[in-house]
Amino acid sequence: MEPEEMMSQATELALTYGPKLIGAIVVWVIGGWIVKAIVNIVGKGMDKAGTDASLKPFIKGLVGGLLKVMLVITVLGMLGIQMTSFIAILGAAGLAVGMALSGTLQNFAGGVMILIFKPFKPGDVIDAQGYVGSVAEIQIFNTILKTPDNKTIIIPNGGLSTSSMTNYSTEERRRVDWTIGIGYGDDVDKAKQVIKSLCDADSRILKDPEVFIAVSELGDSSVNFAVRAWVNAADYWGVFFEMNENVYKTFDKEGLNIPYPQMDVHVHKDAA
Repeated sequence: MEPEEMMSQATELALTYGPKLIGAIVVWVIGGWIVKAIVNIVGKGMDKAGTDASLKPFIKGLVGGLLKVMLVITVLGMLGIQMTSFIAILGAAGLAVGMALSGTLQNFAGGVMILIFKPFKPGDVIDAQGYVGSVAEIQIFNTILKTPDNKTIIIPNGGLSTSSMTNYSTEERRRVDWTIGIGYGDDVDKAKQVIKSLCDADSRILKDPEVFIAVSELGDSSVNFAVRAWVNAADYWGVFFEMNENVYKTFDKEGLNIPYPQMDVHVHKDAA
């Protein structure tokens, strides 16, 4: 090829693709600046909204990644590259990856929902998925519980976000329930008075609402009282266990029986 022809083709290519290349570079530079600005705005918005600290980097990264993909597609389109097939390949690949990682994506989505709506927070005691424990950490894919006997339970966020869950730490006060039985023939009024005095003597039991004491059942072996008292959430287990011990000791001193299941067997002998 003659030098004149090479120069002619080079000039033609420069005139054809030069403006597109320059425009693509300008769009890339300006677009990159706009992406950073939008990510910063999103970050400041999450700070004002009080978004969980563990969720902020993820959302900022997700927004930034999506915007950068859009910017790349725009720049390649300006250079004359056909993006239809490329986008179709990306869509098919995304579908395949999504199907392969369906469980992982479900846990990921569950973690995002938990961090946004905050049904519980670190330090709360919850009952979920058959486990009771204190929330040690909320991760994107899993929630980590510490049980009272110091076991570590890792629960996937997918099931945790879509099933029922009990949070024992939401309210400042909790109601403590006991079922206390006495023997048939014991003085019911005296038993109620003894239980009432034990509740009044415990300063952790709140006066309002008043302690509820009533006969709830005439059982097979005992007359059962339903006892309900309100305490601060932090005092729940201490009051529960100590009341059981105090009832046992005091009933014995007061001559009240705590019966155990028993059965009367009558033997009839036929006269020979």
